[in-house]
Amino acid sequence: MRKRPSRALVPALAASALFLAAGCSADPGQSSAAARTPDAGVSATSTANSDQPLAVAAAPAAAATSTAVARPGTAGGKARKTSLKVKSYDSHTRRAVISTVAKGTSSPSPTGTPTPAGTRAPGRTAVGDVIASAPAPGAPDGLLAKVTKVIGETADGTEVQTAPTTLDTLLGGDDAKGTVPVDPASFDVERLLPDVKVSWAKTGDIHSGPEGTKVPLGSLRVDVATKVATAEGAPASADASVSGFVQVKPEVDFSYGGGASTAATASAASTASGPGAAYLGVSGDWTSQWALKGRAGATAKPVRLPFAKLHADPVLQVGPIPVVVNLDLTCYFEISGDGRVTVDVEQDLKGDFKAGGTFGTAAGWTPVNESHMDSSPVRTSVTTAGSVKAALGAQATVGLYGAVGVTADLAPYLRGEAAGTVTATTPVGSGTKSDVGASGSWALYGGLDLSGTLQIQLAIFGTPVIQHAIPLGTLHREWKLADGKM
Repeated sequence: MRKRPSRALVPALAASALFLAAGCSADPGQSSAAARTPDAGVSATSTANSDQPLAVAAAPAAAATSTAVARPGTAGGKARKTSLKVKSYDSHTRRAVISTVAKGTSSPSPTGTPTPAGTRAPGRTAVGDVIASAPAPGAPDGLLAKVTKVIGETADGTEVQTAPTTLDTLLGGDDAKGTVPVDPASFDVERLLPDVKVSWAKTGDIHSGPEGTKVPLGSLRVDVATKVATAEGAPASADASVSGFVQVKPEVDFSYGGGASTAATASAASTASGPGAAYLGVSGDWTSQWALKGRAGATAKPVRLPFAKLHADPVLQVGPIPVVVNLDLTCYFEISGDGRVTVDVEQDLKGDFKAGGTFGTAAGWTPVNESHMDSSPVRTSVTTAGSVKAALGAQATVGLYGAVGVTADLAPYLRGEAAGTVTATTPVGSGTKSDVGASGSWALYGGLDLSGTLQIQLAIFGTPVIQHAIPLGTLHREWKLADGKM
């Protein structure tokens, strides 16, 4: 189980969301699924007309523990809101305890006197039902599962055995598409270095962070200032340090498109399942300002040092269904080079990015990888010959129900290099001075790399299983900031 960082006193960051619920059933051999009637704990409000796409939006606070239930293969079996709640879940045994929220209350209540295993109680979820829940006790990433067995009633509710399932069993032939911003106040923050500060701002003139820090609405900012190892033999005046901030306004992109029986699969329409299209990704606005100073003790192989980890579980409301998106962001800096060059550089960077995976029945899963950035140097200085490259970046992972689907690494960087010769001439005889001359050139470059992978867990949409991780490919851009002569 993933160890969660404790919620920071200064909340931070952002991005978005997927599900569970259950009850008591008769022995599956004694009654057919088709004969079951809708659950008494399920709202009579069904999903939208199948010809209309489902709305996708950030779930309201009241839906923080919401649950939806679907009964695939039955009349009226489309996903519906339900009054059932996940009281507890054990990820090792996949057993859940489900209780009912009494009308007029916000807390689940026990279902009553315990009954023997296999005994059916009225108004409960049955074997074969698919349940989707927002984060719940024991299921912090949300839960999407199928009921395989009703174990019986307990003092806390109905205990059921569940098994993993996929989104197509819940969404069926519906269409849904939307981009939802992540509340920056919803992030848990783990600071990995002492001089890390987190700030955010949201509507209602609510701000968190150091006094005087300005953050646009909906954005999360992480500041860092730290010393780094100085190259061996460097003078004391060449102490190395990295400082600056990363500011992100994250959004989660989600879409699901109907059934899979398209022209590409028409020959197998009778057995086709899963969506005809799907997309999962992360995008947003990016701003960073950072500086590298001194002679860093660099090596040819980049050395990465994370300075903050952030996590959020935004819930998307897709029609009646709570879809839980798991978003992680790791901020880091990375240095490589030959350890000889001394620099004093700073740059501003602004733009946007998008990374994710898109599915179509013809091409399968393919990567999406975009970034547009504008850069301006604040100060530039390079002395001595050598090379150095330093990145201040962020690695984002986005998934559903705790299963990572997309990993994206956005790494804006500074690169400096200097080349030249140093000559010394000492004339014969005493009392003369040595002539020392230096000539050469230097240049500073800004750039960015965007890379990542699509993971096998993207099959949670109900698409064919990815046999191995698919690289997003590397988007690489570089531009000159300044140059000169020595």
